[in-house]
Amino acid sequence: METPTPTPSIDPRTSFLEEKAFKARTVLLFGPITDSVAQDIVRRLIALSAESDAPIDMLVSSPGGHLESGDSIHDVVRFISAPVNMIGTGWVGSAATHVYLSVPRERRFCLPNTRFLIHQPSGGAGGQATDIAIQAKEIIKARERVARTIARETGQPFERVMADIERDRWMSPEEALDYGLVGRIIEKQSDLR
Repeated sequence: METPTPTPSIDPRTSFLEEKAFKARTVLLFGPITDSVAQDIVRRLIALSAESDAPIDMLVSSPGGHLESGDSIHDVVRFISAPVNMIGTGWVGSAATHVYLSVPRERRFCLPNTRFLIHQPSGGAGGQATDIAIQAKEIIKARERVARTIARETGQPFERVMADIERDRWMSPEEALDYGLVGRIIEKQSDLR
């Protein structure tokens, strides 16, 4: 006689909160951006867009992470038919800034204590010399691609962005507003409407 495989129990509080967030058309991107995080965010965005063309609110507090995982979220936000309101909170850095810039400036908001970070992509090159050279070329291409996105979405000249991302560039909400990253600093949910 076989012993039945136990089914993992789902915390009822988690189910309740997930259901409430879905009904509120809210997606949370908190913590490092990985392939699994990107898959979860993309799944939620597609499901919410399939349900309705009403706006989706996406709260972002992330140090960034894997650039290509951030690319997936960035591209799907632009791909779906439902508009997305990006709301920065905590900190929005690196690949998370790339995700944040996936919407038009008028849909980019932040809360008063948000910090922003832009910088060039980094990589851990290893292996044979020819592989390291290939990886270095790819990092340079990624840096230019990120800089072009920042320039396009903020209105800053490409050359300035390239200089600004040479090292870590931190910005307060007011500085990010002046730079063109943020469309509006808000304090309440009602400020979105």
